[in-house]
Amino acid sequence: QVQLVESGGGLVQAGDSLRLSCGVSGRPFSNYAMGWFRQAPGKERQFVAAISRGSGSTVYADSVKGRFTISRDNAKNTVYLQMNSLKPEDTAVYYCAADLYWSTPRSTVKEYDYWGQGTQVTVSS
Repeated sequence: QVQLVESGGGLVQAGDSLRLSCGVSGRPFSNYAMGWFRQAPGKERQFVAAISRGSGSTVYADSVKGRFTISRDNAKNTVYLQMNSLKPEDTAVYYCAADLYWSTPRSTVKEYDYWGQGTQVTVSS
């Protein structure tokens, strides 16, 4: 069984930064491509960023490109999402997800096998 636990969310002002972390346990972390998604109230879960197993490849949603950075530390079994220049529209519950099948980063919900519980990010204007 694979477990993912997010942390680092909170309430910040527009323009501030946050770093989200997601710890993974249960199987060798380096076997997974990892992704971050977010879900605002009343909206579908949407892709934010993803990283390949070996950190060689990343992809981002257009809405966060240039502001967010995904990274991973395979020695610590952790994936990060550095969020800079936050905007009120970034407010959502942020989820990390693990993909056991694809080695390259994927951007759709259905391609991920395991999910964390989520961490709330609220950006005030």
